[in-house]
Amino acid sequence: MQQPGLRKKQLLLLAVTLAVTATAAGCSKSGGAGEGAASPSATAGGELKPTNGKFDPPVTITTVRGMPAAATYKNGETADNNVHYKWAKDKLGIEIKNLWSVVDTNAAYGNKLKLALSANEELPDILYAEGQVAQLLIESGKFQDAGALFDKYASETWKNAMKEDPSVWNEYARGGKRYGIPMLDYDYNNDPVLWVREDWAQKLNVLAPKTLDDYEKLLDAFTNGDPDGNGKKDTYGVAPAFKATYNDSFNLGWVFGAYGALPNTWTKAADGTLAYGSVQPQIKQGLAKLRDWAAKGYIPTEAGLWDAGKAGAFMAAGKAGTFSGPYWSEAWPMGDMSKNDPNAKFVTYPLPTGSDGKSMHFSTHPYKGGVFINKTMKHPEVFFAYANYLFDNEADPKAGSEFENGWAKGYDWDLVDGKVTTDLTKIPGGGVRVFFYSLLPQGARIPSQNVKALVKLAQTGKPETPYESYWNTLAPDIEKKSATNVWNQKQFAVRGEFTAGTTATMQEKGDYLNKLEMETFGAIIAGSKPLDEFDKFVQTWKAQGGDKITQEVNEWYKSVAQK
Repeated sequence: MQQPGLRKKQLLLLAVTLAVTATAAGCSKSGGAGEGAASPSATAGGELKPTNGKFDPPVTITTVRGMPAAATYKNGETADNNVHYKWAKDKLGIEIKNLWSVVDTNAAYGNKLKLALSANEELPDILYAEGQVAQLLIESGKFQDAGALFDKYASETWKNAMKEDPSVWNEYARGGKRYGIPMLDYDYNNDPVLWVREDWAQKLNVLAPKTLDDYEKLLDAFTNGDPDGNGKKDTYGVAPAFKATYNDSFNLGWVFGAYGALPNTWTKAADGTLAYGSVQPQIKQGLAKLRDWAAKGYIPTEAGLWDAGKAGAFMAAGKAGTFSGPYWSEAWPMGDMSKNDPNAKFVTYPLPTGSDGKSMHFSTHPYKGGVFINKTMKHPEVFFAYANYLFDNEADPKAGSEFENGWAKGYDWDLVDGKVTTDLTKIPGGGVRVFFYSLLPQGARIPSQNVKALVKLAQTGKPETPYESYWNTLAPDIEKKSATNVWNQKQFAVRGEFTAGTTATMQEKGDYLNKLEMETFGAIIAGSKPLDEFDKFVQTWKAQGGDKITQEVNEWYKSVAQK
């Protein structure tokens, strides 16, 4: 079952790599997955079949690993030898061996993979990659049509989970083939809601904001009403993170969305093609609104330099009254506000809409990275036996099953004073997150499962399954209530339709155009350039590569779009 670190910030959805394959030597000795040597488990068709759920003798599959910095070990274990690898061999007859592993800080894993590709080094049969590195794997020509293998070997549980958003395949599709298997994540996990200082709102007698006009009244009260009672005008209405984008989990993209467009996002236009949100005319209305709020002092001038961590810290310091962030933002980036102000209270609301009820907000597709299967792998069915078992047993564990309380007793759960605990600080010898060792990043995830469980717990407070019991203990009440707000606004969630890394012109012009966009929007909001500067930006963007990028994006979209 999934562990608490995974819901904390996108960084905890770090790239854990996968791969499975056998070396020729391993195969000849143990009937491994790579060569398909004669084995009692081999069928007449050459496929390896487990006996009573286990390959006997064991088959060897290899991988490379980019272990997140948060991964720790106990009992002398390592990335190459740990409780989960032992479980895979004992339970499934699958011996996992790493060709190499690195701690994935400063893009170490992706860089090592790129070097391996350029040097034509040995690659494992199955590995995990994301972003531009995943695109390089596809372009290398070294990997199989993983989608066809998925259709053949994946369990119904896994297939049904993937069907919840078929567009997750698009990033890895080329010429009618799907070269990567998307590693599923929880749906709506990063959608923002509006966090509000409830104690300030009660003190100033302002109502829950339903529209932008309502929200502006809240901003004014928090900026000018001395909500902290110190007799100084030193508070702000909102703490956004404008450093890198105007549309992500911790930003005010939904202000633009109230007018009908989202910046920094490729969305489907009325004619069915993809259009870049930042150059749509509705963006000018959003810029005008943010410019007005900045002029009135609702937005700190430093917000243009803030990432999510800085914006959250500003909120936690009691300097702002509202914050946009996912349902788990009280844990990060805001942290424990009670340490700064024991009387501070939070409440969350769905994001305010336009006066006509229009709304759009940032959302992500429910996956992160993909698995790639080397053409040299003769028995990919071995990997699917592993992954299927986790989807069928770990994703939604049954009462009394091996995953009921977690991955491994004494590691991520234990019995303390006769009661189950998943608190790592209470586990004898210290707890560790076993899911980091898995070949599936974050374990097996069913996209809709998490938010539905939290909403149900908020409504009833009565968990009925091990999964619900786990999250009932793990998630504080504010997160359950906040997840309900996420669910209630899901019809306004907008996911970027272009997921194929970068086009040729993006690689050439993308940095320049993004810098132009951020500088122009920042200057307009700050008031150092007139609002009409937006029109000049649109013209320049189109002329300096934007039109060509739009053409390339739509050529890709036409080739992969679901019919």
